[in-house]
Amino acid sequence: MAALQNKVALITGGESGIGLATARLFIAEGARVHLVGIDEPKLASAVDELGEDDALASVADVTDEEAVLRAVAEGGDRFGPLDIVVSNAGISGAVTEIADYPSDVFARTLEVHVLGGFHILKHTIPRINDGGSIIITSSVAGLIGFAGLSAYVAAKHGQIGLMRSAAKELAPRRIRVNTIHPGPTSTPFQDDIEMRATGQPRDEAAKAFDALVPLGRHTTPEEIAQGMLYLAADQSAMVTSHTFSIDGGLSG
Repeated sequence: MAALQNKVALITGGESGIGLATARLFIAEGARVHLVGIDEPKLASAVDELGEDDALASVADVTDEEAVLRAVAEGGDRFGPLDIVVSNAGISGAVTEIADYPSDVFARTLEVHVLGGFHILKHTIPRINDGGSIIITSSVAGLIGFAGLSAYVAAKHGQIGLMRSAAKELAPRRIRVNTIHPGPTSTPFQDDIEMRATGQPRDEAAKAFDALVPLGRHTTPEEIAQGMLYLAADQSAMVTSHTFSIDGGLSG
């Protein structure tokens, strides 16, 4: 039997990158998937690819609590209770030293990652079945520091605190809550960070980041999706309050 047969998953930031790769794998493993994101054309394209029988899309900014509440209700009306929640929406913020960092960008970066993650948990917890799984996409930046990325690093560390509180609260219902920590991953999101951080074209910037990774290369979205699958499936029934790194040894 497929690992997620008859399960229902909600994935924020699901229209591209890691979120979309995760949706593809979850559907291949028997799940139905509700994608939540801010890019309506990309969401529509994702549903076309994944199939309307197995996928639904809702447009919502995770910082807008009412929009999150509406989106979660849409998914419930279509697919019923949740078994898996992947809180994956994120932004990179600015790349500059703290003394020059724009305060509004700092606040917005924390708002998307931490407040947005809180909104997702707040409004999916009442709809998730006992024994379910919640996964928050943090980053290697949630485990170590990087110069010039203070807001992103702080936000990704903050998600760990949110995860640990939720894990303790939901343990009586056997709901596992974990963070997943990708290292540099081959997506346009990561390309943008690397080019701004190094001031180099994409290929040269990627090589510079490859040099930081002990295993010598970027991770693929599909490899991160495999980690998501493990945390979502029954095989991880005793894994909770855990920071799961897939970073080629960068945080070690």
